[in-house]
Amino acid sequence: MPFTPRYIYEQEDWPQFRWNHETLAAPLDNVHRQQERLLGRLESLGFKLRQEAALKTLTEDVVKSSEIEGEKLDAEQVRSSIARRLGMDIGGLKPVDRNVEGIVEMMLDATRHFDQPLTAARLFAWHSSLFPTGRSGMKPIRAGAWRDDSGGPMQVVSGPVGREHVHFEAPPAGKIDLEIRAFLDWFNGDTESDWVVKAGLAHLWFVTIHPFDDGNGRIARAVSDMSLARSEKSPLRFYSVSGQIRHEGAAYYDTLEQTQRGTTDVTPWLVWFVGCVTRALAGTQTSLASIFGKAAFWGSFSGEMNERQRLMVNHLLDGFEGKLTAEKWAKITKCSHNTAVRDISDLIKKGVLVQNPEGGRSTSYRMVEAKSDQEIS
Repeated sequence: MPFTPRYIYEQEDWPQFRWNHETLAAPLDNVHRQQERLLGRLESLGFKLRQEAALKTLTEDVVKSSEIEGEKLDAEQVRSSIARRLGMDIGGLKPVDRNVEGIVEMMLDATRHFDQPLTAARLFAWHSSLFPTGRSGMKPIRAGAWRDDSGGPMQVVSGPVGREHVHFEAPPAGKIDLEIRAFLDWFNGDTESDWVVKAGLAHLWFVTIHPFDDGNGRIARAVSDMSLARSEKSPLRFYSVSGQIRHEGAAYYDTLEQTQRGTTDVTPWLVWFVGCVTRALAGTQTSLASIFGKAAFWGSFSGEMNERQRLMVNHLLDGFEGKLTAEKWAKITKCSHNTAVRDISDLIKKGVLVQNPEGGRSTSYRMVEAKSDQEIS
């Protein structure tokens, strides 16, 4: 009886991926145009705002990548860890748990050193940084080493005990060395000229090998980000593919499972992945709205401000929580109430602030809304 492959890696031509280049031509062209527009727009912001945009995006990327695996990180800890590593002075840095430090270290190594080869030793270092205690929750794992399948085959399952549904079973542990060697030779080579396509293929290929006891999804997304950084020749990330995958979780898992159970024609997977990157790029209009708002405001404002006023205007541009009052102004800038009132009155005269309709003890202020022509697409 002839052998019927259950999974993509059992196909005779594995891992010789095929796809319809004509089908992908227009989506890829769209992605590259959006990448160029976004990077061009960010280039005009200046160094400080680019760093702020990168900090915001990287924080989202780390948090969302962990959420996909059911792990909720403290976003402020993530932000503090990234800021330290980028050499940014953001004030009020929080103490950071070592598991957060490890995840941040992996993500930044992948993107800041995108031009360095990806090796087995580097993957082991990333895995060790993800699991500094050698445990995944309460379960001990082989940190910094390939899985050995001592507890049975590596399977992706869902459902209650006794009624599990097996979505995927990875190649046997004995094949990992050979599989990873082929993967790394391809990733570090120049056989595929489009790095966005390479990012999609690398993600699929790595999670199919599933070489570690845990953390395979997060490392696959780091490898994808590394490939996208190579496509842009930029160590800073300004859009979060992990955030978009988190948002499109059902479609991601459905497409991945269908691909892993299919042939080496991966056109549907690449169509979905390229679309996911496109939607992540488009999402920067919302995720970086405060950064673009700052750039638009400071680019158009021609007056002078003192340090207190600059501080508070930046707070408002960042999305000030609640209503701005003279009392809050005085508390945040550490000045007297009278000084706060003078600062606010001056900004009203300059057309920066406007008083809200309610008065008396409820007197509050808001930024004058500015028109923006900063659409990406």
